[in-house]
Amino acid sequence: MDPQSPEERSARARRASLIGHARGRTNTGPARAAFFVQFLRQVDPDGVLPERERIKRAKALRKAYYAQLLLKSLASRRRKREAKALAQALLVEGEKDG
Repeated sequence: MDPQSPEERSARARRASLIGHARGRTNTGPARAAFFVQFLRQVDPDGVLPERERIKRAKALRKAYYAQLLLKSLASRRRKREAKALAQALLVEGEKDG
């Protein structure tokens, strides 16, 4: 077998994973269900709401959770972009002084 670079191994593994997902060969159902149960418990810890309402609220809470993740991601990307711009500005300034 030919030696592969880390990039080639990663690309091959990614391709295999995508093919598996396309063919429906994933085992994420139980994990997704368990994750959703957390939202169900948060919106109705005592289990008193009708099932339809509990599911509706849990779906809304899940959307809010992912919206919060998006906000955190955007803030992180902004900080990285700003840090990179500052480093570049300092580098340019240092070249002028040097």
